[in-house]
Amino acid sequence: MSASETLAMREQGASARWARRAQALFEAIPASAIALLARVSIAATFWKSGQTKVQGFALDLVEGRFEFGLPRFADSTIDLFRDEYRLPVLPPELAAFAATVAEHVFPALILVGLATRLSATALLVMTLVIQVFVYPGAYPLHGVWAAVLLYLMRYGPGALSLDHVLARR
Repeated sequence: MSASETLAMREQGASARWARRAQALFEAIPASAIALLARVSIAATFWKSGQTKVQGFALDLVEGRFEFGLPRFADSTIDLFRDEYRLPVLPPELAAFAATVAEHVFPALILVGLATRLSATALLVMTLVIQVFVYPGAYPLHGVWAAVLLYLMRYGPGALSLDHVLARR
């Protein structure tokens, strides 16, 4: 065997060892940490959207915006569903109400990890409706949402959740 062949074999061995070490590090990432990040991120996405549709109630921990009062539609909400979203079949008032409630209830449940799979399913349906009927060109964004929601549906909320606590009882 030539010196260059020996060197090539050593480099391949070092590369294989590095790849195995990297894989072991990646596999050591706790699934519950991934699930928690998924829950917090997708909940924030839908919650923030829901907050744009209401006045009188605001809860944004990141921006430090708090307003505790009786929530009502923002002035532009019905117009948004009538003029921009234009969902088929549903009247804009009903679509606005359903979306606004869904964008507050399901993210809150996902955040605390309660009824996570059901809530993720509901938000996945909402994502599909948005993709098909409202913003069909926004597939890259909706694909990320769908991937996160499908992860939660498949693997659940992880150990840091109320679902996990209730399942242990």
